Amino acid sequence: MRTLDFSPFYRSTVGFDRVFDLLDSATRLDASVSAYPPYNIEVTGEDAYRISVAVAGFGQDDLDIEVRENKLKISGKHGETDEKNRFLHRGIAGRAFERQFHLADHVKVSDASLENGLLHVDLVREIPEEQRPRRIEIKGGTSAKAIENKQAA
Repeated sequence: MRTLDFSPFYRSTVGFDRVFDLLDSATRLDASVSAYPPYNIEVTGEDAYRISVAVAGFGQDDLDIEVRENKLKISGKHGETDEKNRFLHRGIAGRAFERQFHLADHVKVSDASLENGLLHVDLVREIPEEQRPRRIEIKGGTSAKAIENKQAA
């Protein structure tokens, strides 16, 4: 059941479609979204982040990281499995997965590493110089008039 309707915002704003799409998708309850594999998102610096995904049993060749249109997609798929193994208990999940993260503007993937069963994806926010905040000097109108008056005298 949906409780929020963002359609009035679509009618009165221009250029914010992506923001409202993200809000709309975040409010939807989707039972098909799996909690596997578990992950952490941590802040590692002022403009740096790290996503750590628990990928026990997956090797470097079994994992794929792709960034497209501000979406980070991490997927894992095992190669051929050995059917000779017989398990009494199989508690380590080895099923294929796909996990997506929406990245903010100017957030880039800087590095990825696999250690101790955790896939670490390091992100950094790089704001272009022309979009960074800058101070604008305010010029006063009285000083310009005073200069004009001195020259006229």
